[in-house]
Amino acid sequence: MDVNAVVGDRMPDIKTVMRWSIVINVEILLVGSYLLIAPVTPTGVWSYVYPFIWINVALWAFSRTETPTASRSRQYTSGLIALGYLFVLGLFGGLYGPGMGEMATGLRIEFVSLPPGWSPAVLYSGELIRLALLPFKVVGYLTLAYLVYVTVLDATGSATMGIFGLFSCVSCVLPLIAATVSGVVGSGGVLVAVATRQSYALSTVVFVFTVLLLVWRPTAGSFSQLRTKLGT
Repeated sequence: MDVNAVVGDRMPDIKTVMRWSIVINVEILLVGSYLLIAPVTPTGVWSYVYPFIWINVALWAFSRTETPTASRSRQYTSGLIALGYLFVLGLFGGLYGPGMGEMATGLRIEFVSLPPGWSPAVLYSGELIRLALLPFKVVGYLTLAYLVYVTVLDATGSATMGIFGLFSCVSCVLPLIAATVSGVVGSGGVLVAVATRQSYALSTVVFVFTVLLLVWRPTAGSFSQLRTKLGT
C-alpha cells in the first residue's frame, strides 16, 4: 500500500473533520451520561478512553481499507486464515473459553456497571463455555481479522505480513486474559478495576501499531517514501 494511504494529506477534508467531530462528540456525550447515572464509576480516566481508542482506530481502518478483487479460491483461503486468526484472538483475549463447571453462574448483561465501550457487555458463565463479549474488544478483533483477510487477499501484498500481524496481536491480547476472566467470574466493577493502566496501555499501543501495519502493509520502499513525505 502506498504510504500516502496512511499518512494522507496534511489537511483533512471538511467532510472527514465533520465526521470525526460527530463521532467524538457522541462518545463524550455517552461518557458524560454514564457519569450522571452510573451507581459506581471507575476512578481511572483511562478506563473511559481505552475503549474508544480501539473503536475509533477500527473505524479509521475500515474507512482506509478496500477489499481487493480476487478469485473465489483465494477468497476462501483468505477467509479461512482470517477465521483462524479471529479464533486465536478470541481465545487468548478471553472473549470465550472453557466453562466453569459447577461454578457456572449463567448469563448476565452489564449496562450501567461498566463505562461505555466496555458496555453493554454480554457475560456468560456456563458449565461448558464462558463468554465475555466487551464491545471494544469485539470490534477490535473483528477489525484485525478483516485486515488480515484483506492482507492475504491483496495480490500485491504478502501473506508474511498477515502472519506478522497475527503474532503481534496475540502478544497484545495476552495481558487482557486475567482482566477478562476476573470479569466473568466476578462483578462488572471488578472487571474494570483489575484492568490496570499498564496492561491496557501496552495492549492499546500494540493494537494501534498492528492496525497501522496491516492497513499500510509496508514494502521495502515504503519507509523511504514515508521519510520523504514527512520531510516535505
